[in-house]
Amino acid sequence: MLVLDMDGSKPIYIQIAEWIETSIIDSTLLPDAKVYSQYQLAEIFNINPATAGKGLTLLVDAELIYKRRGLGMFVSPDAREKLLTKRKEETLKRLVVELLKEADLLGVDEKHLLAIISKERNKKKEGSS
Repeated sequence: MLVLDMDGSKPIYIQIAEWIETSIIDSTLLPDAKVYSQYQLAEIFNINPATAGKGLTLLVDAELIYKRRGLGMFVSPDAREKLLTKRKEETLKRLVVELLKEADLLGVDEKHLLAIISKERNKKKEGSS
């Protein structure tokens, strides 16, 4: 269960949207599964329904969930794939930017950096065999 960071810098509606996104990625919410309503989310997290609705709207706008009139909101069939692609790109880009910044600070050139990455990848492969 998500514990909202009420005092954090990230708006609550974004935290709600990210919680639902994670539930889609980890297959807690499957394609075409019904998503909590804004009123259910408001009750679960003790927040204003409008705040919860704003989080759901983000997901509708991103085509990760869809509305069925009179029935509620449901997970889009391709939501998981979209989210995996989005998170891979965002996470890897952020990590690479941080890695390059640190490598520059330490004077590590590209060849050395790639050798380190290759070595660690091989270790991981050997460990999973």
